[in-house]
Amino acid sequence: MENLKNTINWDHEHIMKINRSISTYDVKDEIVEEEVRKQIEPWLSAIFQSEHLSVLLGAGLTTAVTSIASLPSQGMWRIDFDGAYKERIKTYADIKATKSDRGKANLEDDLRTAFELLAGLQIAGHEVDALQLKTSIETALSEFISAILKTEEQFKKALEADFQKFDIEMMFDVEYGSKAEQKKLDYQKKAEEALSYLKSFLTSFASRTASRDRLNIFTTNYDRFIEYACDMAGILLLDRFIGKISPIMRSTKLELDYHYNPPGIRGEPRYVEGVARLTKMHGSIDWKFQGKKIVREPLQFGASSFMNESTEAVVIYPNSSKDIETDFFPYADMFRDFSAALCRPNSALVVYGYSFGDSHINRIIEDMLTLPSTHLVIIAYEDSAKRIKRFYEKHNPAQITLLIGSHFSDLKNLVDCYLPKAAIDKISVKAHELKERRGDKEPQNKSGEGRFDEWDS
Repeated sequence: MENLKNTINWDHEHIMKINRSISTYDVKDEIVEEEVRKQIEPWLSAIFQSEHLSVLLGAGLTTAVTSIASLPSQGMWRIDFDGAYKERIKTYADIKATKSDRGKANLEDDLRTAFELLAGLQIAGHEVDALQLKTSIETALSEFISAILKTEEQFKKALEADFQKFDIEMMFDVEYGSKAEQKKLDYQKKAEEALSYLKSFLTSFASRTASRDRLNIFTTNYDRFIEYACDMAGILLLDRFIGKISPIMRSTKLELDYHYNPPGIRGEPRYVEGVARLTKMHGSIDWKFQGKKIVREPLQFGASSFMNESTEAVVIYPNSSKDIETDFFPYADMFRDFSAALCRPNSALVVYGYSFGDSHINRIIEDMLTLPSTHLVIIAYEDSAKRIKRFYEKHNPAQITLLIGSHFSDLKNLVDCYLPKAAIDKISVKAHELKERRGDKEPQNKSGEGRFDEWDS
């Protein structure tokens, strides 16, 4: 086991570890897709057939989608708070980030530190400083939420070729002149391509036959790209919210699902395919505290403005509610769902776009790996902070698959070459079986057409 851990050259740009096979590629090395695919695609197909399958999606997913669409992502900048405690907040956030193995602090560290300081100032009775800090926090939250909404808005307007209110309208006219209209259509094609790849990416995971446990989608993202793509792909999502007009989050997790009655069969409803369970572990920009409850506001994807109420009510981590009873609600419930889904035998977790910077999430994944029948797949753009390396070296390498580097994490490459083809198309399966019986060989193309995975075997 120790030799296998030490075999990986973590300084190389690309790392591929499949079972006990390890390959690393330097910057100058060429990756032959057809050769690599022969190792990755069958291995992922087998993992996707696990009894319990979950996927953890981080900010890297949004970055990948906006990159294909040639649009800017919102990022995770630092906050400069106003007042006398500005530098102390920054210093303490840096210290906390280092202790948690996150490395560099980000906006969430700054906000969490500011909230802790605000509580201390209020307890100590420093009302003037507390009011100034609270105002600064409100401003920072508003800017952050506006940046997330801006990313959604730009993507939606690019899809619809609606550039009348788009920031890059003037840039088009000035830079491209008479070719501006064609350039706008090029942006639309890029956005449509990005949405298509996101839908295919999610469908590869969600297309489990109904006889298997539902896919669990966990995300630390506040935006709604996952929900929007699932809607466009026809993937039905289940979460803790109940209701139509103002869906309310329930602490009691009812095992609701989608069923249908086949023709001629009564009393034996069947599960609907293409259903997944969604858990947004850090909240969402359309969740709001409403008294003691959390509701989901009817905020459309691509909306240009946010609700007029105070951002203090928005449920995004680490934003606090107004009283101690709900300080850890709903985040505690979200993490319980994460633990319940992962920490059971024959469970597989695929991680994409998550940099292992959250110790709470890492701890649950570590608990999962104490079960010998579980498996973890890490797909990452890079590991400059060495957090993935440290995590990997603490655990049994036989339980971990690594696909690290710009090639393996590229959304296009994943969908076109490496992710297994959706396997709920019974007609394709039967046609393939008939051709096999007759001795016909079906050609395989790059996109995976003509292949299938025997999910029911």
